[in-house]
Amino acid sequence: MSTAAEMTASLRLPTRNLYQGRVCKLYAVAENGAFGMLPNHTDFITALVPSVLILTKVDGGELIFGIDEGILVKKGHRVDVAVRRGVRGDDLASIRGTVYRDFIAMDEDERVARSALSRLEAGMVRRFAELRRPMP
Repeated sequence: MSTAAEMTASLRLPTRNLYQGRVCKLYAVAENGAFGMLPNHTDFITALVPSVLILTKVDGGELIFGIDEGILVKKGHRVDVAVRRGVRGDDLASIRGTVYRDFIAMDEDERVARSALSRLEAGMVRRFAELRRPMP
């Protein structure tokens, strides 16, 4: 593998790309602890935990993301991160409120959807049970 000063990073949500571009450094938190990554880091895959992901752009600027659980794949000079939920913030202070507001709202939406799905499943089970009853 050649020596490089930058790598391509992609941060994806299930519905869209949150970021894609050139970076020179990455900071993330995996199940076994926090780590930093430079472009010539060895290739690997790790599971990410809900935390802050920081990407340092080539010009020195930092991009800060609040992320939910996900997976990070590093291959060559490319890093792909896929997360369930994520938001971008200007700094660590602003990300806290954004994460709390957006993730709590999504959790409530998911709770409502799971409740509706449970009712549908219970109705299907009832109907199948009625089909098994002998005809009079």
